[in-house]
Amino acid sequence: MYKDYIDFHYKNEFGVKTMKLSIMGAGSTVFAKNLIGDVLSTEALHDCEIALYDIDPKRLDESYTMATAINRNLNNDLARIEKYLGVENRKTALKGADYVVNTIQVGFYDPCTITDFEVPKKYGLRQTIGDTTGVGGIFRALRTIPVLSDFARDMEEVCPDAWFLNYTNPMAPLCGYMLRYTGVKTVGLCHSVQTCSRNLLRTLNIEYSEPIKEKIAGINHMGWLLELYDADGTDLLPEVRKRAIDILESGITEHHDLVRYEYLRRLGYYCTESSEHNAEYNNFFIKEKYPQLITRYNIPLDEYPRRCIHQIQQWEKDRALYISGDIEHTRSPEYASYIMEAMETDVPYKIGGNVLNKGLIDNLPREACVEVACLVNKGGVQPCVQGPLPTQLAAMNMTEINVHLLTIEAAVTLKKEHIYQAVMLDPHASSELSIDDIVKMCDELIQRHGAWLPKYH
Repeated sequence: MYKDYIDFHYKNEFGVKTMKLSIMGAGSTVFAKNLIGDVLSTEALHDCEIALYDIDPKRLDESYTMATAINRNLNNDLARIEKYLGVENRKTALKGADYVVNTIQVGFYDPCTITDFEVPKKYGLRQTIGDTTGVGGIFRALRTIPVLSDFARDMEEVCPDAWFLNYTNPMAPLCGYMLRYTGVKTVGLCHSVQTCSRNLLRTLNIEYSEPIKEKIAGINHMGWLLELYDADGTDLLPEVRKRAIDILESGITEHHDLVRYEYLRRLGYYCTESSEHNAEYNNFFIKEKYPQLITRYNIPLDEYPRRCIHQIQQWEKDRALYISGDIEHTRSPEYASYIMEAMETDVPYKIGGNVLNKGLIDNLPREACVEVACLVNKGGVQPCVQGPLPTQLAAMNMTEINVHLLTIEAAVTLKKEHIYQAVMLDPHASSELSIDDIVKMCDELIQRHGAWLPKYH
């Protein structure tokens, strides 16, 4: 029996070490179900070891029940699945991992997400999502970076060769911190790149032939669709622009994507992430002085809290399904399992990844975290040089990069002044609030978040 355990734990049929995947924040059961289902649906990965880690015992138990059911139903129990609860077991969960997937949310919906919305609203600053940039994204990063620092320290000790696949927002500040201040191999993953082109073409009712050829580059949630061709070599962007502008000029307001269509009209290019996200990334759309813009562009203020409440209610309805023995899965297009497969088999795969710039996009800072095409194989994640962005697009990205870099600076130095500066340079906050109110708002957020933040001076 001991020999069987050793054989499983260290060897697969080719006589090499069994792949180990550690999922941090595995209590996010719906995401864990998709990730584990994807892995166990992949022949090259199905005899792996999976470590589920979380600090919430109830959610961890639910995810463990779900994962073992998937392993049984999809995989004849070929994978070994273990659960690890609490900080005291974190290092054990990470030990020997080849891949670490991060899905944590530090501070939860209640109290921290509520605070990220309620306090700015008191000062007259409205948000839609608040998880990527702006004051909500800044404070989410400040809560999360200390936890990632702990993860990194453990990984450098017990799994120094592992790849850290980050799904947690705010993507750019978190990955930028990991890549600049730790020795952990890190790539950030976001599904908006995967779905951008086809969703755009489908929404505009544009016919095209597969496979499409696209070029996307920029930063997370503000990557730019620079080129788009169908299989016949037809350049689809002129028709995309025409139809998007026609919709804007029709005066329609019952449409989900008017902000990005305005980007197309004014900047010439479409953006990867949704209109509700991009409405708060600039000083154009959410303006107390011009409330009619909210209606004109169909901007859903306070959207993220509504989604959180809906997700909590939906989970209460779906819990029985996810922890039942009948659960099934079809492999999703999420990047994680394809990255692992490419690294394990050395069969190349292309992703849109968040990586350190280092000259990939000439007219953005080298220390910025950018989102570009990357080749993945046994050698790891290899970013591809993109060249310069059109000047107006680089300028838009820089308004966000400024905030990212100062947020990281605040997290590293623990100086309040860098928190103030990050919010001062956010285009939405600075267009709505005075410097004095920005400082007061930040101080109140620091006080309200309390122990969820380290001590700033």
